Amino acid sequence: MDVFSLHHYQFSSRLILGTGRYATPLLAKQSIEASGCQMVTVAIRRFHALHALTPLLNWQKYCLLPNTAGCRTCSEAIRVALLARELVQQLGQHDNCLIKLEVIPDPVYLLPDALGTLKAAEVLVRKGFIVLPYMNADPVLALQLEQIGCAAVMPLASPIGSGQGIQHLHSLHMIIQNARVPVIIDAGLAVPSDASRVMEMGASAVLINSAIALSPSPANMAQAMKWAVMAGRMAYLAGRMPLSPLAQASSASFGSFL
Repeated sequence: MDVFSLHHYQFSSRLILGTGRYATPLLAKQSIEASGCQMVTVAIRRFHALHALTPLLNWQKYCLLPNTAGCRTCSEAIRVALLARELVQQLGQHDNCLIKLEVIPDPVYLLPDALGTLKAAEVLVRKGFIVLPYMNADPVLALQLEQIGCAAVMPLASPIGSGQGIQHLHSLHMIIQNARVPVIIDAGLAVPSDASRVMEMGASAVLINSAIALSPSPANMAQAMKWAVMAGRMAYLAGRMPLSPLAQASSASFGSFL
């Protein structure tokens, strides 16, 4: 079986779901189930969302990836991460030290602070967290985060919730090619073909929220994303045909009787 390995975790699904922006907690639950995902992320600062979702999900089945969304500074993100550790314990996931690190001071474009993210990641790694930093599609920053001990990197395809699809194709390709840790594409993916394309490039997984939550039929979109991720991963493992500057006949020219 093709397994997605993340630190000491192993998952059969390479699709991670966000839980924000759904019209109701029930729609979030239905989408999570339809997606076949095994990991969901919840913003710890938006405690009401976690509180509403907690009784609806079987937390023996789903791994919680708490995130520091809404944090504007390095110190704020560290405080929220420490709170997240306590909340995860209350769900019974006692060995869960995962944290999705977000440091976003920009209120308009919601672009992450590279320096603040790097500083916070270094502190959290020292404190024993399995750190998954959300970052710009910056190949140099990706290597720096890997070098200080982050378990994965999470570059954006385009701004959060924008639905712009893949806007940083070349940079994402460089990150994937150079990384020795999983690369999880996060933010901006809008349609299943976006998810399939980054998986074909060799991404380890994708995290999707708005594209599913804001669809008129979230559960159906979740299922479509599930298939797209699986197809993209299978295509990557199979390998694409070589490019050719000329047309190549698909049927042999020898043996013709006309």
